[in-house]
Amino acid sequence: MKKIFFSVVCLCTALTIWAQTDDPIVMTVAGKPVTKSEFVYSYSKNNGDDVIDKKTVKEYAELFANYKRKVQAALDASLDTLTSYNKEFRQYRDQQVLPTLINDNDVEQEARNIYQRTKDNIGPDGLVNVSHILFMIGQNPSDSLRTAKEILADSVYYAIKKGANFSTLAMSKSDDRGSAQRGGEVGWISKGQTLPAFEEAVFSMKDGEISKPILTEVGYHIIKVTGHKQLEPFDTLKSDIYNFIEKRHIRESLAQARLKAICAAKGETPEQVMDMRADSLASLDQDMKYLIQEYHDGLLLYEVSNRDVWEKAANDEAGLQEFFNKNKSNYKWDAPRFKGIAYYTRDEKDIKAVQKSVKGKSFDKWVEILRTTFNNDSILRIRVEKGIFKQGDNKIVDKNEFKDANAQIRKVKDFPYTATFGKIIKKPEEMGDVRALVTADYQELKEQEWLEELKKRYPAVINEDVLNTIK
Repeated sequence: MKKIFFSVVCLCTALTIWAQTDDPIVMTVAGKPVTKSEFVYSYSKNNGDDVIDKKTVKEYAELFANYKRKVQAALDASLDTLTSYNKEFRQYRDQQVLPTLINDNDVEQEARNIYQRTKDNIGPDGLVNVSHILFMIGQNPSDSLRTAKEILADSVYYAIKKGANFSTLAMSKSDDRGSAQRGGEVGWISKGQTLPAFEEAVFSMKDGEISKPILTEVGYHIIKVTGHKQLEPFDTLKSDIYNFIEKRHIRESLAQARLKAICAAKGETPEQVMDMRADSLASLDQDMKYLIQEYHDGLLLYEVSNRDVWEKAANDEAGLQEFFNKNKSNYKWDAPRFKGIAYYTRDEKDIKAVQKSVKGKSFDKWVEILRTTFNNDSILRIRVEKGIFKQGDNKIVDKNEFKDANAQIRKVKDFPYTATFGKIIKKPEEMGDVRALVTADYQELKEQEWLEELKKRYPAVINEDVLNTIK
């Protein structure tokens, strides 16, 4: 008995050692191990041939450790329990998982079903290749219009009988401009696809036959039949049917139907079924496992970064202003800018009225002042673009402020007058002039400060021996 027990223990120990050797720990972050396979998956995905700023393995290891620190911060803040987060995570995850509920056999069966339904709809009479020349009369035509169209249709028909080219006359005479561009060609049709009188004529005609003018609800048609056929075999049309399935997202519909059937059979919710399916796939497919984890962690990273850094920094007006004051010399332009507005008006007198309304007011209040003064009812009096323009950004500014004689101002219907108001500045005067740049730099600073805090809170230990085995 002891011998058997000892053998089992040795076997288990051997398997554990083999597993650890096969997928060793490359680093530990906040006490949580990261396997070599997970690291290699992420490194390979983010350092492909299309990546410009490629990282060495050691450089990426530092970045990956920081990534894990941020994810841990999100977990500690319970961001993974947010309803909004879980909804978004499931949407991304299920895009990968849902298609696995069906297989190639399911898709082929649907393709065959589509083929059979099409064949049944066509029926024994098959398909007819049709062209026509239409002389449209529309609904409730006058007697004079009907007579005129009838005479025109008869004259074209007799011209064809005397040798005039059908396609040429279709292109010049037919009121069906879609088919007229193709020489009157409508294409292959089956019964039930068109007007009864048109259909009756078509399916009574022989190949090469041209009908006298036929009256339908839309007008007079001269019809030409150029071929008859039955639907081709499935294998001939298979690729076209598959293209149809992809374009119409039928594969997704099949998967949704399968999900619904599984829920009904098991008495479970779609969320429960998809959770179980995702867990099953992750246990069998390592790439799927890490892809799902990538969605999970990536969304957490975004949530915590936005909450603790990006949004906080973007709304920190005092901090942004202080940062700009300290780093003002970093924000320069290669050429002067025009700070102001370019605008169109309906009435010439509004040109000066616009300038008067904003003169002396804070630049960031101009849009609201103009909206409430000139466009506060159903009739727009002005159309305005406000900003800090470099040459080439706006044709009105180019012509009026940068004195570009070649600038062609776009004409706007009902707004014949154009003007500008503002000033040329050689460098940013205030933080708002370069807000986007300042915000991005300030966010980067705050992220670095945040990361230094995370390094202290979540230590990382990198196994250099394992890391050196990654090529």
